[in-house]
Amino acid sequence: MDRSNRTSVTEFILLGIAHTAGLETVLFLFFLAFYLFALLGNLLILLAILASSTLRTPMYFFLGNLSVFDLLFPSVNTPKMMGALLGRGRTISFQGCASQVFFYHCLGCTECFLYTVMAYDRFVAICHPLRYTAIMSPRPCAGLALGTWLGGCVHASVLTFLVFRLPYCGPREVDSFFCDIPVVLRLACADASLVQTVSLTNVGVVSLTCFLLVLTSYTRIVVSILRIRSSEGRRRAFSTCSAHLTSVLLFYGPVIVVYLRPASSPWLDAAVQVFNNVVTPSLNPLIYSLRNREVSSVLRKALSHVARPLGRKD
Repeated sequence: MDRSNRTSVTEFILLGIAHTAGLETVLFLFFLAFYLFALLGNLLILLAILASSTLRTPMYFFLGNLSVFDLLFPSVNTPKMMGALLGRGRTISFQGCASQVFFYHCLGCTECFLYTVMAYDRFVAICHPLRYTAIMSPRPCAGLALGTWLGGCVHASVLTFLVFRLPYCGPREVDSFFCDIPVVLRLACADASLVQTVSLTNVGVVSLTCFLLVLTSYTRIVVSILRIRSSEGRRRAFSTCSAHLTSVLLFYGPVIVVYLRPASSPWLDAAVQVFNNVVTPSLNPLIYSLRNREVSSVLRKALSHVARPLGRKD
């Protein structure tokens, strides 16, 4: 077909999650519950860090950045998905689809970098405790945090440019509940194999590099913890890392399943991305409040201050 006779696609149709017909109300309530929990939980963590003087350390500074991420990330795709479940339309404009791809990968890459920085922070704290305050002073911490967000923006800008510079003139049905690189490239009217290879290689290299850096940090951390003579010291050192390590595993699991598998399964990809988009951001506040004594103590005090006036009787 001559390129000049092609009609450019101005909107796409999000097909949603396969094999869920008739379950729209149940899925809507499920997503709404996790979405609200993610917003409320991460907002509480962020407010606790901002309000408490005891949490003004590099570890909690980066945890605050993670809470900001977990406030933004589920908001990229979840509201649109819940609207579709309510029957408010499954169409999304071409620009809206490009925006979803950009923000999804911008925030995803930012989280990847952020987990790496948090692992480095724990490495310095446990392996070089005497130099910790000098290495992780406010200025380097601010630079690292800014670098994670800028790096995510650059990464997503490159991917979005590569994907949406291709012509789209035929099928409009996106086989997912949101726009992402693998499902959008299938709709391109030109050969997308090179763009797909470059895009997924980019995602793979970034994810693998960050994962290896996190693994290296934790290998050094484990070696240092095992050298601590007292069992109490080992327990306290491990408790400062366990929450972060749990979040890292929850983050890299979906990335490996969706982007680094040789074979693609639309239903499995959708299920994993639902977990990654909605469930994981709501679990991080729970993980950090349960596994971190300082955070849980501050949250208990804050909640008790709120509950005290409500419990008073005139």
